[in-house]
Amino acid sequence: QVQLAESGGGLVQPGGSLRLSCAASGFTLDYYAIAWFRQAPGKEREGVSCITSRDGRTYYADSVKGRFTISRDNAKSMVYLQMNSLKPEDTAVYYCARSGTNCSGHYFPVTDYWGQGTQVTVSS
Repeated sequence: QVQLAESGGGLVQPGGSLRLSCAASGFTLDYYAIAWFRQAPGKEREGVSCITSRDGRTYYADSVKGRFTISRDNAKSMVYLQMNSLKPEDTAVYYCARSGTNCSGHYFPVTDYWGQGTQVTVSS
């Protein structure tokens, strides 16, 4: 079965770093774009970053551009989100999700499978 599993979340101080991992199974990662989303309490889920299926082109929300880096390792069926210079407003549950269409520009793709999420808390 198709599965996505996030890990790497935790509690960090402002200015700190975390690397989130998304382990994919049950499908060939090469054929899918993967996006990271986040949802903070009381707020709507928002797109954070996306990486395309083949060329590995990357896209970021303006709020994280320059601080976060998305990458993928298709051979290992892994997608990562390196988060640096974390801010309290980055606090949220982070999800990775699969898409059969590619992300581009300011648009995030329609997704079909999601992981269960990993909590990121940025606080002093």
